[in-house]
Amino acid sequence: MRRATTAAQMLVRATFVVQLVLGGLFWTDRARDLVPLHQTIGFLLVFGLWTLAVLAARAGVRPPLVALAAVWGLIMPILGLNQTRLLTGSAHWLIEVLHLLVGIAAVGMAEGLAARIKERLAAVA
Repeated sequence: MRRATTAAQMLVRATFVVQLVLGGLFWTDRARDLVPLHQTIGFLLVFGLWTLAVLAARAGVRPPLVALAAVWGLIMPILGLNQTRLLTGSAHWLIEVLHLLVGIAAVGMAEGLAARIKERLAAVA
């Protein structure tokens, strides 16, 4: 389980770095043709978060933390795929910032789950 946890954690970290780079390009109005790539990588990030949630549940991590990560993984693509329709106009930057914060929170949850899984595994060993 430790290897799977580390692999999922690394997937989340790697996808997050790529997402930040792509997001920065979009924010500066460059590379808009890479939006489908950004979406695909976003789904990989969600997959990593969900993988950690499943591993955390199996390791006995507190259920509310696992449930929050699972629900957060549902919220991310809903927001991401619909953000162009939310608060259009001059206030749209608020949605863009929210999109960034939701992604950062997902990585924080993934890191927290991974740490708790590893703690549980160390306690058992």
